[in-house]
Amino acid sequence: MIDQAEQFSRKEVLPLSDRLDHQEEGLMPSLIRKAGDLGFCGIDAPEAHGGFGLGKNLAARILEHLSLNASFSVTYGITSGISQFGLSVFGTEDQKAQYLPRLTTGEWIGAYALSEPNSGSDALSMVTRADQRGDKWILNGTKMWISNAKWANFFLVMAKIGGEKVSAFLVERDFPGVSISREEHKMGLKGSSTARLVLDNAEIPLENLLYEPGKGHYVAFNALNIGRFKLGSMSIGPAREAIFQSSGYAKDRKQFGRPISEFGLIRQKLADMAAYFFVAESCLYRTGQNIDDAFATRDKTVEGMRSAAEEFAVECSACKILATEMESMIVDEALQIYGGYGFTEEFPLARIYRDSRVARIYEGTNEINRIFLADRFMRRVAEGKAKGTFSGDSFISELAGKAYSRFSKDQVVLGALSDLTLLCYAEQSVRIRGTRLGGLAQVAADRFTKWANAKAAFAFQTVTGEAVTVPAPRQSGTDELAENVLERQAPLLSL
Repeated sequence: MIDQAEQFSRKEVLPLSDRLDHQEEGLMPSLIRKAGDLGFCGIDAPEAHGGFGLGKNLAARILEHLSLNASFSVTYGITSGISQFGLSVFGTEDQKAQYLPRLTTGEWIGAYALSEPNSGSDALSMVTRADQRGDKWILNGTKMWISNAKWANFFLVMAKIGGEKVSAFLVERDFPGVSISREEHKMGLKGSSTARLVLDNAEIPLENLLYEPGKGHYVAFNALNIGRFKLGSMSIGPAREAIFQSSGYAKDRKQFGRPISEFGLIRQKLADMAAYFFVAESCLYRTGQNIDDAFATRDKTVEGMRSAAEEFAVECSACKILATEMESMIVDEALQIYGGYGFTEEFPLARIYRDSRVARIYEGTNEINRIFLADRFMRRVAEGKAKGTFSGDSFISELAGKAYSRFSKDQVVLGALSDLTLLCYAEQSVRIRGTRLGGLAQVAADRFTKWANAKAAFAFQTVTGEAVTVPAPRQSGTDELAENVLERQAPLLSL
């Protein structure tokens, strides 16, 4: 299905990129229906309700290859992921039977509604209110930055019962009092829909309360946990396309009588792009397997599934931060390879560059994820669940272990501690994978580690104020990595 996903992207989606950016009427919903016909909209949804019941790791790999166009990726990723997950885990059998088959087949498009005009990172300060009147819940409020709003038939909405208890509701577009405001005029992702969901005395059946009153935060945050992991895949998909486009351009573009792919600084960029992609991919594979193992070992009750979704929340945030920041560096270098042409809309990098910027903002800004990551990790330490995490088996691991002894709630310190944690997780992931695979995988791991050691030293100094000596640099492997990228116009070969 991974190959089928890439073929779908290249044959069905990418040729329509300009038309998608103009939001041609009916075009995006028709692509989602085609994806649904091929089974893509229900990869990890329950088999009983139209899905394949496969693992999160495979779903993330497929999502990566369906993300070569980011506008399609967002639309598909929300409807097949974060809009479904809460329903799959917390829904009753009747609720799942009513809604999941329409989402898993692509007949319906889904959306997730948490943010509001005045509650973004501080999501629980929401003011959208739910009150019971007779046989209905009456919802009032405005949800902002709602992806898929223009096309969505189904919304997973968070509101406070009586203005106090955060709860989750299953809302249909055609319910009385539900409306969509104008599209946001965005810098990128122009082919995706982003608008406000307006709830004006919206009438919701009592049975459309999801899970329990006052426990909507479990639904919201666990959907975000898995969503952040999958967002990592949504980010390396465009990075893959940026590598494809820029490596091809580097071979074709000639200056001073030679292809620019022969010049050292261009080769250095290509090698860096390969290493950055390798680290994001390694962290995603590792985390996805851990999540799959957690779901496989839990009972199938709501509490069991909730526990599985929560267990690797720190790693999911790490994947979100690492993948979106690696994507940013890859896309930036890819555009630089194009030079002035990359700054024009005639070439594909301009769209990829614009679209990639928001990845560090949505589903929790990278700043709030850093705060969450360090704070949540300290909770693991207090609960005795973090033994061996910083074992001192690498330069970064040793620094991280020392730095956490200076833990404080100061945001600058939390940010630096998070950076050490992220770098430790990434370095360990690429070291394990590089040792297992050898060859270019080891070369990519060494190149990343050289870069990461310097970043870790800076983060350690931020926390402690102490000087630290960075280990001698490892071999860079510039030519080996660059040649592989140029030969294949892709990241490292199916590692």
